[in-house]
Amino acid sequence: MLDFLNPVLGRHPERVKANVEIYTWQTCPFCIRAKMLLWWKGVNYTEYKIDGDEAARNQMAQRANGRRSVPQIFINDRHTGGCDDLYRLDKQGQLDSLLASG
Repeated sequence: MLDFLNPVLGRHPERVKANVEIYTWQTCPFCIRAKMLLWWKGVNYTEYKIDGDEAARNQMAQRANGRRSVPQIFINDRHTGGCDDLYRLDKQGQLDSLLASG
């Protein structure tokens, strides 16, 4: 709707080619923060809301090298970690290149 503002705001959703998946709990502040960064980057991600679903959490942990905390984020089926890891990648200038690879 306000896509004309993207270049002004430094957003480039047209560059995002990666498949992004995120496991979340609905009220988790770290999940909300991670989703906000992904939204800001223009990422259309797949969200798995696993609130109280132990089987889904176990499945997430298998994919996330045993990590059971949320969020857990995968870019092109590669585990990138949680919220802090996502922001660290962005701060180091590595997130945009990961998101641009498809």
